[in-house]
Order: sequence, then structure tokens, then C-alpha cells
Amino acid sequence: MNWHYLQPVTIHFGNGMIACLKDEIRRLGGTRGLLVTSPSLEKNGLAARLVADNEKTLQTVYSRVSPNPDVSQCDACAGLIRQNGCDFVLAVGGGSVLDCAKAAAAFCTAAAPASEYLEKKRPLPEAHLPLIAVPTTAGTGSEITRVAVLSDHQKGLKAPLNTPVFYPATAIVDPELTYTVPKHVTACTGMDVLCHAIEAYWNIHHQPVCDALAIHAARLVFRHLETACEEPENALAREKMAEASVTAGLAFALPGTAAAHACSYPLTSNLGIPHGEACGLTIDHFMRINAEKDTDGRLRELAFATGFDNACSMADAISELKYRTGLKTSLAGYDLTDDQLEKLVQASLHPNLQNNPVPITEAMLRDLYRDLR
Repeated sequence: MNWHYLQPVTIHFGNGMIACLKDEIRRLGGTRGLLVTSPSLEKNGLAARLVADNEKTLQTVYSRVSPNPDVSQCDACAGLIRQNGCDFVLAVGGGSVLDCAKAAAAFCTAAAPASEYLEKKRPLPEAHLPLIAVPTTAGTGSEITRVAVLSDHQKGLKAPLNTPVFYPATAIVDPELTYTVPKHVTACTGMDVLCHAIEAYWNIHHQPVCDALAIHAARLVFRHLETACEEPENALAREKMAEASVTAGLAFALPGTAAAHACSYPLTSNLGIPHGEACGLTIDHFMRINAEKDTDGRLRELAFATGFDNACSMADAISELKYRTGLKTSLAGYDLTDDQLEKLVQASLHPNLQNNPVPITEAMLRDLYRDLR
């Protein structure tokens, strides 16, 4: 096996680690920064506290990032960067905030609107501003990856963009920032972590460093996600889920994701299902599909390594975890017509399908969605 491993992001992990932000800004030579965050973090005072604590290095704030960030929000951030002569970007929030900021830190160096990059009308910029990423969920792992997922809600598009310029300079992962995350968001983001780990492991581009990280992350999710949902201030559960998020991010950063993520994009765009919940909706089904042709025994090894007898037992455990954390296990409530179901099938024919160890056909997707309906 030939493989390579690269991780250029400096990672600071630990409770209270947000206190090192000032030192990181100084290390990067930042003097005029844009803080990108969410409405909720502006409302609870965290944004104002960060501005006050960082010696006037944060010149302006953009706090209108929504779940599944729209290209218009990315353009607004890029515009503020140019207008204020910013020399770095600080992103504090969930995956949507981090993705929007990562893209804006690159798109600000060119004049084209974000929609043209999303539609692949032009190559992604090669220049970018340094970015400090501070996740407040556990989570997408976006703080250490080269991927940003953007949407054009007007055109019904949602897709990942992938380029080395999206790597943040620094990730500050402070589990204490996740204590106020609501139960459902904790469950959704935690399921996203599990999908990152599993899809990285069974990916056709798998490699040994990422395999080890994926196993570690999956174990942590099975042990701690339910507790994090039920006991939001349980320090151990929150810390271990933050650890799982980072290690799963490291696991999939190079091999990428696979079939569950391919299906998640239309499930989110067409039906409004949150990203992590949408990934989790199909991950156990794809595990059963992949297990039928597990000729090299990788899925069996993954199941053993995470505490299960076989891949089907692991799929059962995922289904149970979804049920126990209040996540969707079917599409029964949507009353999908045959036409709507077919649109999901066609929109799921995403390049990520090609990373799955078993080739996924239109007919297989159609059967999957019919079973879920």
C-alpha cells in the first residue's frame, strides 16, 4: 500500500483552551481581524467577550451565518474582509460558521462571487488569509479539514468544496464551549462524527494513520454521545465527544467521506434534515450493504475494534443509538411521492458515492429510499 499523511493545522485541545486565543493571534501577526460567528453566540455574549478580550485586534463581526451557509453569507464575509483591510479571520461556532469563514478567507482574495466556485465555473483561489478556527460543537471536524460545504439556496445547491487553502492555520478546541449546545444539536453533530469515522475507515482511499484515528473516534462516540445528550454539563462526555470530533476530522480529512454523505446533501437541501442527522439516516443501511461484500474483512475488523461481534451488530447499535438520542430512523413523516423519492435518488448520485467500497447504483439508492419511506 502506498499512502501519505498531511496535517498542517496546529491544534490546541483542552478545557479552557480559549484563553490561548490572544497568543495565537499574536503568533500569526494578526492586527485587524474579522470574527465570523452565529446569531446565537452573538446573543449570548461570547462574541462581545472575545472582541473585548483580544486587545482590539478584532475589528468587525459577522454573525449572520445560518445552518447550511449560503453563498450570499460567504460573499458578505469576504466583502467585510476587503472593506476593513483584515489580515486574519477568526471563526467561532459550529461547522456552518467554520465552513463559511474558511471559504471567505480564500474568496476575499478574488473578485468572483462564491456561487461561481460552488457551480465549478472557475477554479478555487490559491491565496487566503490565515484563519483561527474555534468549534463550539462536536462536531464536523471542520476546524482541521480542507473542506467547506456551502449552499446556494436560491438554486437548490449544496456541495463540498475541497482545497488546501481552506486549511485553518490554528484550531482551538475547548470542550467547555460545547456545554450550552442543545440536545438535538449534540445528537446530530455527534452522529456526523460517527459517520466521518466509519466512512473514513471503509473508504476505498483508506490508509493506516486515518484508520487508527477512525477507530478511536468511533469508540468514543459509542461510549459518550448518549451521555453528552442527556447530561450536557458532564465534563467527561463533552471532552470525549470533542476529542472524537477532532480525531474523526483527522480520519476523513484525506480519504474523504462516502455514500452516507452523498445522500445527506439532498436530504438536507430537499427535506431540511440537519446534516448530521441526514448522514446518520443511511449510515447503518450502507454498513449492511457493504458487509455483504466484505471480502477483505475490513468491516469485521472495524466491528471488533469498536466492541461488536460483526458489522451487522454494529449497524444494529447505530440504529439503536439514533433511536435513543432522538434522531430520525426513517422518512415516514414526509409522505414522499414517487417523484420526490426519485429526485432524492438522482441528487444522491454525488462523487462521494465512488468512495464506497461497494459500487452504489441508482437501483440500490431507489431501494434504500423506498425502505426508508
